[in-house]
Amino acid sequence: MSLLFRFTLTLCAAMLAACAGVTTGSRPTATGKVDEAAVNALFAQLDGISKRFEAGLILARSGERDRAAMEIKAALDDLQAKAILCGTVAGCDQARFFSAYDRLLRLGVDAPLLESAEDPDRIVEEDKTEAGETSPVIGSLPEMKRTITLLNGRELADILTINDAVNAGIEQWLTQYRPNLITTYVNYEIMRYRMWPEYHKAGLPEALLFGMLAKESNGRVHAVSRAGASGPLQFMYATGLRFGLSSRDGFDQRFDPGLSARANAAYINEQLKVFNGNLELVIAAYNGGEGRMRRLAAQGGSTSFWDPKIYSILPDETRDYVPMVLAAAWLFLHPERYNLEFPKIDGRPASIELTVPATLTELTVCFGSEGNLYDGWFRALRNLNPALDPQAKLPVGTRLEVPAPLQLAYAGKCGTGAWVDLAKTLNAATAAVRPAQGAVARKAAATANVYVVRRGDNLAAIARKSGCGAGQIREIAQLNHIRAPHYPIKAGQRLRLPACGR
Repeated sequence: MSLLFRFTLTLCAAMLAACAGVTTGSRPTATGKVDEAAVNALFAQLDGISKRFEAGLILARSGERDRAAMEIKAALDDLQAKAILCGTVAGCDQARFFSAYDRLLRLGVDAPLLESAEDPDRIVEEDKTEAGETSPVIGSLPEMKRTITLLNGRELADILTINDAVNAGIEQWLTQYRPNLITTYVNYEIMRYRMWPEYHKAGLPEALLFGMLAKESNGRVHAVSRAGASGPLQFMYATGLRFGLSSRDGFDQRFDPGLSARANAAYINEQLKVFNGNLELVIAAYNGGEGRMRRLAAQGGSTSFWDPKIYSILPDETRDYVPMVLAAAWLFLHPERYNLEFPKIDGRPASIELTVPATLTELTVCFGSEGNLYDGWFRALRNLNPALDPQAKLPVGTRLEVPAPLQLAYAGKCGTGAWVDLAKTLNAATAAVRPAQGAVARKAAATANVYVVRRGDNLAAIARKSGCGAGQIREIAQLNHIRAPHYPIKAGQRLRLPACGR
């Protein structure tokens, strides 16, 4: 029996005992008042318990099993004790402790430490999605032609065979997704000096990095999915933590292009060992979860992603994802074979030191289309300086990472002159609009609900759970004075939510 399962039984029994005779989720008092100080103190300790549990997982994965077991057991014991105490405090909602346990369970399902010795290879069941035929990529099931073998030390072009599914993906990249492919290339060339060295050190082909970047985010560092996957390579919170992506000084390292590339390379190499060097299964695991892919491969007795016993029962998203990644990688290697020309980008790294205060948006305006980059430099400035709010005024002396063309152009275009004046005028107009938006937000606050942030939450996930759409993320941020671009929040924070759907 696993440590987590034993704890579940104990925690449930403790909570049932604490709740005996109480008809609601919190303990009432004679006056009906809530002991807010005691409740807040209990909830504040949940964050520390979670951090201790996560530290135990990290120790387990580094091989320090004894220390890991002590940390994890201490965290679970503490959570149990606080859950019991919650049942005795007026107004304390024990559901919060069940939610905290659920999050720890999700973080810990991969950890071998949490499973008993008689069941070391247990694979967690994952939800199945019915597969359909909605994409030309997933609509063409290729024959079982080959399995891609080890990548380290070998060129991807030497081992990749193009089949019907990959050809369908190539057509999509060359037609409706052509702008996305070109955008990815431009963004990647500007970030290449941060990302490619991590893949090179890991012995992985650069084309694979490009293919995954194209499919995951188009090279937009601040991309966030509806499910909460974040960054250029779209790591979920728990997976990112597993591969060293944490939070430093309020900055989520999933948004760092270099660190996310390092974590992605570590994941790929880890899973190549699990799947005996089969690249397609590894890519599928990155998208659909390694638990599902291990289970399907074991049940089907196959080592091929293309085997109908595996391919035909995968979700549409994964069946589409793998050939699209391979297709983008192939086009990166051989654009000339497909009448494709990538733009010439000077992505040499450089830096500037501000001589006048400026925001990233102001710099974007005054740089214009310098270097013939007709889409402008906003994305490049954000991608290379991911921790900065693009609307925040940066003081003189601030050093920014920029591509080489901007270093040469800075003094003439953004130090002084008409374009600087224009940028300031436009930025002032934007600043003037914000108080009006804030007034609307304050008016909405009167009917707002309250949500207490859990560890691992982000605004996109909170909006979805609250019945709000993606369009309400900015409204939630305005209600709570949360700043763009990555809307930092922390566990235990109380957020006002607009009434939008529930």
